Amino acid sequence: MTNLRFNALETASARTAKEVEAPSNKISDYFGEDCFGLPQMKAALAPAIYKKVESAVKYGTKIDEATADAVASAVMTWAVSKGVTHHTHWFQPLTGSSAEKHDSFFDYTKGIETFKGSTLTQQEPDASSFPNGGIRATNQARGYTGWDPSSPIFITNKTLCIPTIFVSYTGDTLDYKTPLLKAQEAINKATIDVCQYFEEGVTSISASLGCEQEYFLVDKAFYAARPDLYIAGRTLFGAKPPHGQQLDDHYFGSIAPRVAAFMKDFELQCHKLGIPVTTRHNEVAPGQFEAAPLYEEINTAVDHNLLMMDVMEQVASEHNLAVLLHEKPFANLNGSGKHNNWSLITNKGRNLFQPEGSLYFLTFLVNTIKAVHVYGDLMRASIASAGNDHRLGANEAPPAIMSVFLGSTLTDFLNEVTESGKLVYAEGGDEFIELGIDKIPGLKLDNTDRNRTSPFAFTGNKFEFRAVGSTQNTATPMTVLNLIVAEQLTQFKASVDAAIAGGKDKEAAIREILVQYIKESEAIRFEGDGYSQEWVDEAESRGLSNVKDTPRALDFFIAEEAKEIFAKHNVFSEREIEARHDVWSEIYSTKIDIESKAMEEIVLNKVIPAAASYVATLADSAAKLKDLGLDASAITTTISEVTGFMKTAKEGVAAMVVERDRVLEIEDTNAQAVEFCDSIKHKYFDTIREAVDRLELFVDDAQWPLPKYSEMLFLK
Repeated sequence: MTNLRFNALETASARTAKEVEAPSNKISDYFGEDCFGLPQMKAALAPAIYKKVESAVKYGTKIDEATADAVASAVMTWAVSKGVTHHTHWFQPLTGSSAEKHDSFFDYTKGIETFKGSTLTQQEPDASSFPNGGIRATNQARGYTGWDPSSPIFITNKTLCIPTIFVSYTGDTLDYKTPLLKAQEAINKATIDVCQYFEEGVTSISASLGCEQEYFLVDKAFYAARPDLYIAGRTLFGAKPPHGQQLDDHYFGSIAPRVAAFMKDFELQCHKLGIPVTTRHNEVAPGQFEAAPLYEEINTAVDHNLLMMDVMEQVASEHNLAVLLHEKPFANLNGSGKHNNWSLITNKGRNLFQPEGSLYFLTFLVNTIKAVHVYGDLMRASIASAGNDHRLGANEAPPAIMSVFLGSTLTDFLNEVTESGKLVYAEGGDEFIELGIDKIPGLKLDNTDRNRTSPFAFTGNKFEFRAVGSTQNTATPMTVLNLIVAEQLTQFKASVDAAIAGGKDKEAAIREILVQYIKESEAIRFEGDGYSQEWVDEAESRGLSNVKDTPRALDFFIAEEAKEIFAKHNVFSEREIEARHDVWSEIYSTKIDIESKAMEEIVLNKVIPAAASYVATLADSAAKLKDLGLDASAITTTISEVTGFMKTAKEGVAAMVVERDRVLEIEDTNAQAVEFCDSIKHKYFDTIREAVDRLELFVDDAQWPLPKYSEMLFLK
């Protein structure tokens, strides 16, 4: 046990940064060289064929067999020229990660490489082997993947990857992509309809997304020496380090050479895949970092984020590092999120959230706020996971209470609208901070401060959904966000049309309804410190939910009002959303069960033996002191304390195992998830952890079996 830890220390200390060379000093020279999207298709396909593919991507028209054959031939020629031998449909089952089955281009009967349009557009994985909530039984295995031409085909690990949806033989959705595409259609239609009040020629909408991805890095040797990290993705034990994040000295600090080499390599691979990663920096906690891309169309952005996480893990391994994407891999340190920056852009290039003193802007701002007010619980459900429960509301991330931050400028704008009916938006002039230092260029003030404690904040010309977890496939929160805004816009248009039919002037009708919405949704708007207890108390008085645990948050998905809008916009049938509720509940239970079993193994096989060995050493020392006639009371007191913590940990594990076996016998998936949460997670985890963390502080450093935070988190 002890050797493993010190071997890890020795190995990690000897590592140096890996040399990374980009193929060019200009990213533009190789950006997108491993992806085959519309630009590449335009160059490779006949104009008539390309127009059909472009129409499918932009307007949702069907791709015929001849077009599919032409694309398949072109993409195979391109891929083979790059050394690719296999192809796969790359899809997103309800496991939360991507899935793929590789097939060779080589036709053994003909002795040639071949790739048909039918293979490009459709394949058949086993639907019963993926999480499906009972939609597919073992004897009903057939499922289908279907090509999504709106997301670029790409090459990774010498394999051609074709982004696809995944559905069952009965047509039920079994993935994350399909509902997102349906929600995109819903918001596209609803937004276009409302845009007609203000502007002609709006024929399509692009919901855009930029995903800021936070993560931790540790040396591979430490990762291998911490069973909880590689089993559960987080440390189940670990005393608070003397030097953690108290000094804020890691945030935006200079990047260590090994980390910088990893980042350079990771970004290089992303750029080849057409992923526009642009920002890198140290985050608040030691060992924590962030990567952020530019905005893309939302479906592509979601695919790219999932792919980016895969690339991150592969590249880290090549640098003898392990990436920890868990929302809370280390206690007492900041956790990791995935900030989703979302906006709506018309085909004419207008960002509908670009602030201005117009009824056009006000309409989309207010309807978005109203959507969050009405369906905030559904947004909370969309970010629910076992990992995110550790992070939300932990004084480092937005709370589990959904609220909207607008800032003083937009708040004043809305107040003016409700009080006087005037659209007075303070654009902000050339205001600068006066520093009294002539050589420093003037620092221009933004209209509004930022609020990093808000789960859903307006940040200039977009909304930032900050509460999304770092491991999460962001398709679900984006599906929900697009859906609820689409529903709200639909309701808005119906109300305006009814008012106009009743004889009201169009502009007057729009103003009147927006003022009503502003007043009705006031409770969801909050400008203060979302981390504070005062906000928790105030939110309760406002009637806002504060559901802290995943099993209860997931119930919002199967509320009647949620089922109604899912069905209305064809995003989920009742059968599909109930199946997902079961899947996500089971995943929660399974993760808590895995953590419980890892905790049991570590306590009984590593911690208790190490502590017992230390007690034996102390007992020997005490006996020798007594033989010499010296006072051994300090040592015997320590022995008593250590054995007390050993007893607490061991008895806690024994009781947890009995309770875990009971909970595992519960057949109802949702009831089991609630019991795992209340009985195992809340009742036992903290007690056992506290005892083990105290043992870490007592047991002689040379005998402690697990690498400590202070050893793992400071990469050189």
